[in-house]
Amino acid sequence: MRTCKCDRAGVFTRTPALMKLVWGQVGPVPGWVPEEPRCSHVSVSALSTYSGKIFRVTLLSLGVLLLLPLLVIILILESPIKPEVFTLKEPPMMKACWEPNLKLREAQRLFEDQLVGPESIANIGDVLFSGTADGKIVKLVGRRIHMVTRLGKLPCAGSREDEPNCGRPLGIRVGPNGTLFVADAYLGLFEVNPTTGEATRLVNGGQVVAGRKLSFINDVAVTQDGKKVYFTDSSSRWQRRDYMHLIMEATPDGRVLEYNTETKELTVVMEDMRFPNGIQLLPDEESVLVAETTMARIRRVHVAGLNKGGMDTFVDNLPGFPDNIRPSSTGGYWVAMSAVRPNPGFSMLDFLSQRPWIKKFIFKLFSQDILMKFVPRYSLVAELHDGGVCTRSFHDPNGLVAAYISEVHEHDGNLYLGSFRSPYIAKLDLSKV
Repeated sequence: MRTCKCDRAGVFTRTPALMKLVWGQVGPVPGWVPEEPRCSHVSVSALSTYSGKIFRVTLLSLGVLLLLPLLVIILILESPIKPEVFTLKEPPMMKACWEPNLKLREAQRLFEDQLVGPESIANIGDVLFSGTADGKIVKLVGRRIHMVTRLGKLPCAGSREDEPNCGRPLGIRVGPNGTLFVADAYLGLFEVNPTTGEATRLVNGGQVVAGRKLSFINDVAVTQDGKKVYFTDSSSRWQRRDYMHLIMEATPDGRVLEYNTETKELTVVMEDMRFPNGIQLLPDEESVLVAETTMARIRRVHVAGLNKGGMDTFVDNLPGFPDNIRPSSTGGYWVAMSAVRPNPGFSMLDFLSQRPWIKKFIFKLFSQDILMKFVPRYSLVAELHDGGVCTRSFHDPNGLVAAYISEVHEHDGNLYLGSFRSPYIAKLDLSKV
């Protein structure tokens, strides 16, 4: 027998059967008034509302638990970098000479997985020389690799921790007497006999010059008589192993220096540059071209003559961030770029240049190695002539064949592409492009 029913609010409604049960069977109890009983179930809509509330509360709680450590990091931890606001012009359109192509993919990889980080390349005859991530100066003869010398001390596993003691040879040039001039990021400037391996230190890395420390010696250039050696010190604050910190911080603490091989005198030629990188003497040897990587431009620094001590711009607003500069056989200069500023497209470094607070936040959360994974790979080689005019360019979008290029060395109709982290040298036959 059905004795009750629920209305939509979940409340009992009296029925004759119920009243009979209460009053007819038992009889009225003096002073007792039956209360409205409640239904033993909850309506579907009420249950749905209740579940939704539980879900929202749970989601909110999880969000708070996840965001709390992030807030602690933001508020308490100090960022390792102190970035400055600087301005880059809108990147040039990738057209005309800069039109994207796949010509670098015609390159052939040499000595793959036999050496790592051959940053710079020089040649004596058909023998190539380079410095590698494990601190060696190597000689490349045919298909074989021979060690010329090691500038630093073991262990040299090519790791971040080993670099300061092991050394990291970067720029390399051949001097007038057939010796090699090598810029080691940590250990200093060396002259190396390529036959015996004897290394003479010319400048000590880490020493203080004009009130600033030589923390990141990068590239080198030598006059034809060997009396003057010019080199870049990319930063007095950051070492090579922290190059991403230097790029992101963008502080103007880089310099160009001159070493006199006769008097042993070391002087500062130019200072307050943002990541001075590759360096190349002009034919008159009164000026050097210097890649100012952070600013996506190449500067001309006057080191002799009437304009000594001055500086102007050779080319501004490049579509990529320049590394080493080397002469071309046509009287121009090869410039290597391992990251570009696509237009049309989006350039992260351009975007961040005006937002130092985002840079601080990024470096609180991520290591340099993780950040490198977010930098789009795009290899670009350009030949520039007087006035910074681009005459031809070779591309490898995504760096599928030649990645992380740092230098373009031309020899006997071929371009040899150095890299600051790839495990090979790439060779491009100019007759094929």
